[in-house]
Amino acid sequence: MLDGDLALPANSTGLVVFVHGSGSSRHSPRNQSVARGLNHRGLGTLLFDLLTPDEGRIDAVTGELRFDIGFLAQRLAAVIDWIATQGNVDGLPLGMFGASTGAAAALVVAATRPSRVAAVVSRGGRPDLALPALSRVRAPTLLIVGGADTEVIALNERAYRRISATKELVLVDRATHLFEEPGALDEVTRLAGDWFDRYLWATSGPKAAPTA
Repeated sequence: MLDGDLALPANSTGLVVFVHGSGSSRHSPRNQSVARGLNHRGLGTLLFDLLTPDEGRIDAVTGELRFDIGFLAQRLAAVIDWIATQGNVDGLPLGMFGASTGAAAALVVAATRPSRVAAVVSRGGRPDLALPALSRVRAPTLLIVGGADTEVIALNERAYRRISATKELVLVDRATHLFEEPGALDEVTRLAGDWFDRYLWATSGPKAAPTA
């Protein structure tokens, strides 16, 4: 059993699944902030824990699961398949928002579930950890990296060259890895929202006005 938080604004035309990584959880303040921004735009969000509490305690000591991309992708695929059985969300076009190693898991699942995943956004992610799967990704993919996060920029550039789907790599000016600088996370939210609006709307058709 995995814990998760589902938010569905009225007239939602898409559902964005958040994929955490590197020891984080659904309580990540950064991803929660982005999720709230997407909710205000009329998009549903699902934040869930990839690890059970026992697994989380083990990983906190060993760090072994957070970099096991195959394991994380398997967990994420199970969640995607679960969504397909839920009558209140199964018809919504699906996007994924991955951070750190979670971005690699999101891209692996996008490659294995091409008919289910309509768009992917990576925030400060490690898409390079999914290199064997990147050429099979069909979902439009946005890679967002802090402009001052030099090492991760190089890793994202390497992955970007392998993605054959519609793609974009955006650097947020002066932002570091955690996007803690004033306005940096707001820019991430805007970029992600615009991407999902563009590519999830294309799947779902015209969007109704968001309800406050």
